[in-house]
Amino acid sequence: QVQLVESGGGLVQPGGSLRLSCAASESIFNIISMGWYRQAPGKQRELVARMTNGGRTTYADSVKGRFTISRDNARNTVYLQMKSLGPEDTAVYYCNVERLVPPNYWGQGTQVTVSS
Repeated sequence: QVQLVESGGGLVQPGGSLRLSCAASESIFNIISMGWYRQAPGKQRELVARMTNGGRTTYADSVKGRFTISRDNARNTVYLQMKSLGPEDTAVYYCNVERLVPPNYWGQGTQVTVSS
C-alpha cells in the first residue's frame, strides 16, 4: 500500500513562512496530479493547490500569490511553499495524489497553526 508521508507543518507567527513536503513511499503510476488540500475545524476539506503532470497549476483564490506548489516527479514528491501566512491558513493540510485509475492517495495530514 502506497503511503504519502507529509512533513513541514508546525506553529508559525502571522506573516511567517512554512514549506510542506509530501513524499510517496514507493513509485506511483498513472498520476494525473499531485496537490494539497486543507481542512480547518468545522469546515469542509478544500483544495489549496494542485499541479498536473503537464505542469498546470490550480490555486485556491485565498492563497494565490502567497503559496507555490512544486513537484519532483522523479521522486514522486510534492511541495507547498507558504508565505505571508495568516490565522485563516490554520488547518490540517493533506497531500493528495490523483490517478487515472483508482485508488487515489491521501496523506495522513500535517497541522499548520498560524498564531502569535
